[in-house]
Amino acid sequence: MIQYIDGKKLREMFVSGANNLQNHQDLVDKLNVFPVPDGDTGTNMSLTISYAIKELLKVNDDNITDIGKALSKGSLMGARGNSGVILSQIIRGIAKSVEGKDKLSSEDLAEAFKNGADTAYKAVIKPIEGTILTVVRESGDYAIKISKKEKDLLKFLELFIKEANESLERTPDLLKNLKDAGVVDSGGKGLVLIYEGMHKALQGSPVVLRDSSSSNVGNIEISKNSVSSEDIKYGYCTEFILESDKIDDSAIRDIMMPYGDSLAVVGDEGVIKVHVHTNDPGNAIQEALKYGQLLTIKIENMRVQHENTLLEVPDDSAISQEEEKEYGFIATSMGEGLAKIFKDFGVDHIIEGGQTMNPSTEDFMRAIENINAKNIFIFPNNSNIIMAANQAKELSDKNIIVIPTKNTPQGFTALVNFDSSLSEEENEEAMIDSLGLVKSGQVTFAVRDTVMNDIEVKEGNIIGIAEGKLLASGENVDKITTDLIDKLVDEDTAIITLFYGEDVTEDQANTLRDKLEEKFEDIDVELYYGGQPLYYYLISVE
Repeated sequence: MIQYIDGKKLREMFVSGANNLQNHQDLVDKLNVFPVPDGDTGTNMSLTISYAIKELLKVNDDNITDIGKALSKGSLMGARGNSGVILSQIIRGIAKSVEGKDKLSSEDLAEAFKNGADTAYKAVIKPIEGTILTVVRESGDYAIKISKKEKDLLKFLELFIKEANESLERTPDLLKNLKDAGVVDSGGKGLVLIYEGMHKALQGSPVVLRDSSSSNVGNIEISKNSVSSEDIKYGYCTEFILESDKIDDSAIRDIMMPYGDSLAVVGDEGVIKVHVHTNDPGNAIQEALKYGQLLTIKIENMRVQHENTLLEVPDDSAISQEEEKEYGFIATSMGEGLAKIFKDFGVDHIIEGGQTMNPSTEDFMRAIENINAKNIFIFPNNSNIIMAANQAKELSDKNIIVIPTKNTPQGFTALVNFDSSLSEEENEEAMIDSLGLVKSGQVTFAVRDTVMNDIEVKEGNIIGIAEGKLLASGENVDKITTDLIDKLVDEDTAIITLFYGEDVTEDQANTLRDKLEEKFEDIDVELYYGGQPLYYYLISVE
């Protein structure tokens, strides 16, 4: 019988929970309602809690308060996607509840789980039942109920997890989309996996990572576009992508550390992205070449870029050398073509991310710090990124305005409606109002069989999605794109805009545009290179 746990055991339980989630990350990703190739709930939750564990590793003692604060801070800054932000709030609530305690009983844990649920609900403007929120709330309420009788923590957690799983199984009854797709809520599943990992640690068999080289712990750095180049102690911003089967990202990070600072290393399946500020870019690159081939290289002289910045100015004051402007802009984008268009609109900072990789709260914080403006507008351009942007807004002491753009076309439309002669309040209102003027669609491929919106989908089919609904499925990209546009066009439509992705050639895109111009002869059809992965076309209808 275990009546209490101390800080050492609490630490072990959280690490085990994080490992259990990481081991099943792909399973959680596949529970996406839409059968699209970017189901990312498992990835986002795994990255979020891994960032929390990374912060935990900095705590040398086993003080429960210190452990809770580290987990809270790490998950808050590392939060990615809606599921990651909600998870960070759950952890924040748990940490707050255990603050000041030397040991934890079943009643202490129950109160912590309940407070985690309450904190998460407060963070969501419009809570939706049938999601991770339902699972954390129902299991938290049940924990309070049973903790008054069950003092054995092993038995308590066993019953608690049983209720969490039953709550998870009920999620399709609360959300029609889940029932139609034949899946349980992915965020709820991720949470249960964390709980189950914690229980295994208490049983004496903590979960270990199946492949430690693929661990997210320690390699969750900001995306390359989020790295500030204000510090000119090291003169060259050096970036490269290494393809290697000889070394992993953790080892490359250790190798690169002596070369400079602002080091960011992200690895995935033999491809490692490295960003470092150094005075010896040639030596750093030569070192990397020992382990594989370089797919891309970029070196920029930061001293030339910042020639007006005095070297003796402290790092955190460097940005003040630039004159403060009235407005600054941050946009999330995936694809070099889309990023270029945003830059043409005057966006100061592009955070690389979107459907395939949601940026973290810290990514937004770094971008915010890198812009010297009185008012900074953020365009998330993805419904799953808005919460992280808002979390950064709450953490920043600058005036941040998040325009809740759910896709790239909405981001472009909002920027078109910006007027520098108006106040930030007037611009915010105008840009938000403009979001309803554009209809958006995406064409991609299905990663599993399903039936949605009375449309049968087979794995590998080309699918068209618009306004949150699957509207077309078939074998041909051009046909599905045309069918999808046909469903979006109405008598008021004036412009159809296509952004073609990296898997579509320019000739293919031009051929489709010609066909669309014939079909919709009274509507202007515009075509741009987007370069986005996974999605053949992004569509805007106005």
